[in-house]
Parts: sequence; structure tokens; C-alpha cells
Amino acid sequence: MDLLYTVLITLGTLAILVAVHEFGHFWVARRCGVKVLRFSIGFGKPLFRWRDQLGTEYAVAAVPLGGYVKMLDEREAPVDAHEQHLAFNRKPVLQRIAVVAAGPVANFILAVVAYWGLFLAGESGYAPVIGEVETGSIADVAGLEAGQEVVAVDGEETPTWQALSFRLLERIGDTGTITFAVRYPGSDVTYESEGRLQAWLAGEDQPDLYAGLGLTLYTPPVEPVVDEVVADSPAERAGLRSGDRILASDGQPMRLWEDWVAYVQARPGQDLELDVERDGERLRLAITPERERREDGEVVGRVGVAVKVPSMPEHQRREFRRGPIEALGAGLARTGDMVGFTVQSMVKMVQGLISPKNLSGPITIAKVATTSAKSGLESYIGFLALLSVSLGVLNLLPIPVLDGGHLLYYSIELVAGRPVPERIQMVGYQIGLLLVISLMVFALYNDFSRLS
Repeated sequence: MDLLYTVLITLGTLAILVAVHEFGHFWVARRCGVKVLRFSIGFGKPLFRWRDQLGTEYAVAAVPLGGYVKMLDEREAPVDAHEQHLAFNRKPVLQRIAVVAAGPVANFILAVVAYWGLFLAGESGYAPVIGEVETGSIADVAGLEAGQEVVAVDGEETPTWQALSFRLLERIGDTGTITFAVRYPGSDVTYESEGRLQAWLAGEDQPDLYAGLGLTLYTPPVEPVVDEVVADSPAERAGLRSGDRILASDGQPMRLWEDWVAYVQARPGQDLELDVERDGERLRLAITPERERREDGEVVGRVGVAVKVPSMPEHQRREFRRGPIEALGAGLARTGDMVGFTVQSMVKMVQGLISPKNLSGPITIAKVATTSAKSGLESYIGFLALLSVSLGVLNLLPIPVLDGGHLLYYSIELVAGRPVPERIQMVGYQIGLLLVISLMVFALYNDFSRLS
């Protein structure tokens, strides 16, 4: 059932992105007087199709990994004399540029609309308050202290964890100065300090932004209080109940939940004595963790209990309400930020500052799409917007077979006053196709590496 859900969510996500992209080409082509022969979502044999009054065929095809808009074009098939004025290749070069660019632009518009809806509905998060600072780290040298709230990085406001993470992501691979603006609890006074980056987290497969700075963000301590007990588990058989506070195991104090988890995982199959507090009384129980094998082959102990997760302090909560116009401005700004970040990340990947192992393929996209959909509509729309921006930027790369490659050829034609020779175009398409296939294969390899 989970697999079916993943497939449906993934296909639905791809269908939305492809339909919006291709509709951009379609809509502008129609406005430029180009005859559109087919609008297809997917490749291969059509599963169903229909035609409109202008003769355009709409199809949903069997292979749902893309789509296309087929236009009347003398380079692909002979065109009757009375329809030659409707052919794409007969249109002025500026109109052809507009038709090709309309696909990526449509993806950016989708992102703006998605972010506008999210901002209009209201945005919330938690202030990035520093929990601990590692001695000698970048954060320590910059003078950051536990309890301070990071309000800006490099002059850009960071009102939430998400905003701070995004600003730090932009600095991966950088060498130079990073500036922090912080304030103490209950104070409106802002202090600025600087840290020094040296090829920061360059080449890391899974960069840990906060560990890279030498700090952790504050989260409430998770006390060892049982919230749920799994039926027919070692915990239920031992007599553990919801609300029990774990005091000690084999005489060793358990101050935090993570202490208890580590103790149990290290002792699969061993008999343990457990001291708990229940309704103000101290009880002693006996429990034997069952053996559980992880994906990496390690055997750990498991007793079958879940913890009661504490809430973040209310004073750290940040909420933002925007009207329609303000939300639109924020949506445009967020989309622009994401376009810039995507381009910057691609450049850094080529420079070797970001590991190419961070390149993801369809399997990772499917997993993230499913997870975001399960997390709620807001999370899914945010992921859809991010994916739409990525698709738009990717298609603008100056690689023949992509929209950016066509734009490159038409730009040369606009400057030179004549088209790029077809022989050169064909060589470019072959090289471009090889590059795109190589990228797809590498992204799939990364996906399977993550699975293993």
C-alpha cells in the first residue's frame, strides 16, 4: 500500500510540473500564431487522447517521465503551402525565443503562486536560539554564545530555523568572512560578529551545517518519560505504562531519554533492572530488550516504547501574516532566492565545492515527495515549488536538447543574423543528449547508493 501511495504521489507531482512547463510552451506558441499539433503528458503510446477545434491533439502517454509540445515545423515534415505561415521555423527569432523560454518561465510562475499561497495562509517557525557552542569552532571564534538568537547571517534576516539553514546552505564551499547578528534573550540590542570560512564543508556528501559551525540549536531536553507502549513488546510484558518516568537501569541514572535509548540499544537480549516512578511511587521492573537488526547489519536492543516529545517554548515561536500584495512580493522574492541558490549550487558542484553525490534522481524525488505529502499540504506545496524552480533552472542550461540549448542557438542567430548551420546543431544535440543521459545515470547511481 505504501508503494502504491509513493507511485501515485510521484506520478501526480511529475504530471503537475510537466503540464505547467509544457503549457507555457503551448500558450505562447498559440499567441505567436504557431500551429500546435500535439500536447502530450508522457512519452510513448497514448493511453487516451482528444482533439480541440483547432486540431491540436491532447494526449496522456504510457511513459510518465516528461512530456512535449509538437508544433508544425518544416524541419520535421513537409508543410502545405497554405499552412507555412503557421510553422514554428517560419516565425521571427524573437517569437521562437519567447516560445522556448515560456516553459521554464511557467515553472517559475508556478513556484511564485505556490509560495504566494503559503505566505498568504501564514508562515510560522521557531527562532534559531543557540544551544551549545564547541570550543575552538568557527562559532566560538566568532564570539557566539549559548542562549543567543541568530537574527541575521551576512545581513539577511534569519527569523526561523528554516531561514538560517537556507542562508548557511548558500555558504557551502565558500572561503571568506561570514557575519552573524545575534541578540540575548529579552533584549532588542543586536550584536554583530564575524567568523572565517575556509572551503567550508566543501565536498561533504552530507554536510551538517550546524556541526560545521560548531554549534547546536536549542531544543528542549527530552526527559525519560514513556508516552506509548507497543502491544506485545518487551516493555508491555515488563509492565511499563504510559506516564512512567525511567529513573535508572541497573543502578545507572537515566537523566535524558537518549541515555535510556543508548543503554537499551547496547544490550540486546540482556536482562535489565529498571527503576521507574509511577504516580509518585518508585517501582522496580525487569525487562529484556529484544534483538533488532538494522539495515547496516548491526544488532541493537529494542523494548517497544515511544517518548513524549516536549514542545518548543512558546516565546521562540515566530508567526508571519501577510496580505495578498505582501504575500505576492514575498513569493517573488523566495522564488528569486531559490533560482539564485540553484544556479549557485550547480556552479559550486562544477567547481568541486559541493559533492556531486548530492545530485538526486527520480528515486530520491519520489521519497521526498511522499514524505512531504505525508507531512501535510503545506510541506508538499513547498516541495513542489522547490522542484518547479529546479526544473526551470535545469531546462535553461545551455545544453542542446534542453530549452537552454535552443535559446543558445536562437541567440546566436539573433546576433549573427542567420541560423546556426544544421550540421553544427545536430552535433550539439548529440553531445547534449549524451550529457543529459550521463547526468540521469549518475543521479540514479546516487539514488541507489543512498538506498544501499
